Amino acid sequence: MSLLTSLIQASTRFQQSLENRPAANGTEQQRATGTGNTEATQPTSPGDDRFTPSGDSIDDANRLKSQKLPLSDYKQTVGQDLAFIRETLRHKLAEYNLNPATAVSVNKSESGEIEVGGKLPEETRAQIEKDLNVNKNFSDAFSRLSVNEPTLHFMDNALKLNQAYGVNNSLLDTIISENQQFNGLQDLVHRYDTLRRSAPSAPFEASGNRGAYAFNLNTRA
Repeated sequence: MSLLTSLIQASTRFQQSLENRPAANGTEQQRATGTGNTEATQPTSPGDDRFTPSGDSIDDANRLKSQKLPLSDYKQTVGQDLAFIRETLRHKLAEYNLNPATAVSVNKSESGEIEVGGKLPEETRAQIEKDLNVNKNFSDAFSRLSVNEPTLHFMDNALKLNQAYGVNNSLLDTIISENQQFNGLQDLVHRYDTLRRSAPSAPFEASGNRGAYAFNLNTRA
């Protein structure tokens, strides 16, 4: 091999090495950049991602819970007692030859006795009152109605506001159980009455809570 040929080959190899160096450096830089990006975008472990329910999520859960209430079943149960009490009083008006449109009110005294009010002759009023107090079916139906109807009225209004305006009632959310098996009418009545007795009266007054319950026949009250 001549000296000229050796010099040409050496020059060629040197030039090729210069041309290949930036590509190698670029590859190394790209690898380094890629590694950095991988580290930057690496997902955190499940323990690092703590989920906190938002207010909307809680409202949606409560709305779904309240929508599962069998309100129509509750109304049917309460309606049976309402019909029985209404018919009993109408029969009493007929029995004592009173105008069937006579306004009559019924409530219970602090001692638990049935009291009858209205524009009735005193002797007739006292006799009707006596009849109703010895009528166990009437007394039991009135006792149930005195707690069931106000609770149902509260729930019905709360659900209507929820459906119309999307407003949740915190009191309703409190008395509804997550387990639908414990959302029978008597379960809800018990929890509502327990809260009513133990909590300040303001929230219940705002929810339309009743004071002393009274049934009114032939009146708008």
